[in-house]
Amino acid sequence: MLVRDAMSTVILTLGPAHTLRQAATLMSARRVGAAVVLDPDAGGIGILTERDILNSVGLGQDPDTERTHAHTTTDVVFAAPTWTLEEAARAMAHGGFRHLIVLDRGEVAGIVSVRDIIRRWVPAREPARVS
Repeated sequence: MLVRDAMSTVILTLGPAHTLRQAATLMSARRVGAAVVLDPDAGGIGILTERDILNSVGLGQDPDTERTHAHTTTDVVFAAPTWTLEEAARAMAHGGFRHLIVLDRGEVAGIVSVRDIIRRWVPAREPARVS
């Protein structure tokens, strides 16, 4: 199975000036754990995750004044839609992250998460095995 079969194509896109509260509100409303941040001044495409917001709040920073650009990962590992789910999972495990932005011909095509991969590998209808 390929990344394109598991990725979400409904992408939340933020700008660098959004506050972390705005980002959290939008992410919560859309039930996503990551957003693509488009910031031409900082290299183009980055990712902001729920963990980035959590870390900021945990440090005592104010989510009403902190901007996404200060918390966005810009050194991003991108996946291709033609990667296998195993390749995506390997990249996530190696990099220690739970989301990959999927690029197709240089354009953002989607985001694939660990949860997306698990859902494809273990269908929800399959009963859990208890040992």
